[in-house]
Amino acid sequence: MNATSAFERFATSYQVGDPATADVMSRCANDEVALALLPDDPSWDMPHRLLAGVRLLAARGEVDDFESAGDPWAVFRSVLVEHGDWIGRFVRDQTIQTHVVQRCWVLLPLFLTIAKASQKPLDLIELGASGGLNLLWDRYFYRYKAGTWGAADGSVELSGDERTPIPAELLDVQVTINRRTGIDLHPVDVTSQDGLRLLLAFRRDDRYEALLEHSAEILRQDPPELIEGNYIELLPEMLEKRDPSALTVVFQTHSTIYLPVEERRELRSIIETAGAEGPLGWISTPTPEEHGERRGDYPLELGIWPGGERKIVARTNVRATWLEWQEV
Repeated sequence: MNATSAFERFATSYQVGDPATADVMSRCANDEVALALLPDDPSWDMPHRLLAGVRLLAARGEVDDFESAGDPWAVFRSVLVEHGDWIGRFVRDQTIQTHVVQRCWVLLPLFLTIAKASQKPLDLIELGASGGLNLLWDRYFYRYKAGTWGAADGSVELSGDERTPIPAELLDVQVTINRRTGIDLHPVDVTSQDGLRLLLAFRRDDRYEALLEHSAEILRQDPPELIEGNYIELLPEMLEKRDPSALTVVFQTHSTIYLPVEERRELRSIIETAGAEGPLGWISTPTPEEHGERRGDYPLELGIWPGGERKIVARTNVRATWLEWQEV
């Protein structure tokens, strides 16, 4: 993939929801200033990094906001010209930081399934946790066809297109969380203004932005523990130190797409070894290469040890706007 095609593909992904930004990205595909800020063989997400860098500068008040300008492209390109060195470093060094709180809506039925089976408090470990907002899933309010779950406090309310209903009895399950830990190569401190700005710079729509802001307010009241590092390296020792009075649940959503194939295999081996050694819960969105099924949707995989049979119990899309539940 060259820089031109990277911009073109990214522009296409924005075409339906945000045609103005799609137009700016399309212009980047043929602009020498924008093209020079990407390497000759860019990764697929580098146009998103470039866009986020420009948004972050605007959020800090250092440049004009191209998205509210009368001529978005003129303002956007002027930022690239005037701040090209900084944006180039941002594109190279800043990993993509999408934090989709909406995914908690598809994850909740799996967590409730594990809690119902274990009858124990849960210790949570999220892989690729970013700012840790999805570690707070039990503090949000949810709507499903069979009813609701959580406290309706008006801050974070999650729902979606429930194509196949979840079991109604799951909504009666109560959960106690003893510990929340996230591991990320570059965790984001959303208790700081600039940390939240960074996450918002990678936003896709207004709904995404609102969920980030509201969940960050909740997080600031009692932040989870975020550990900086490679979860492939750190997870085995953490699992060796599990608290037997609780059930440790490891989960990840869409972080393994950034791993080499051999590291995905190593992660599965780590989980299976830990499961053989003691009780464990596992929730994951395996990649298309892992599950071998159609692209464009994501299965939700559930594993509970002892037993340890991994099952695909539901399907969703990358933004978790719909859910198909399957028999467990």
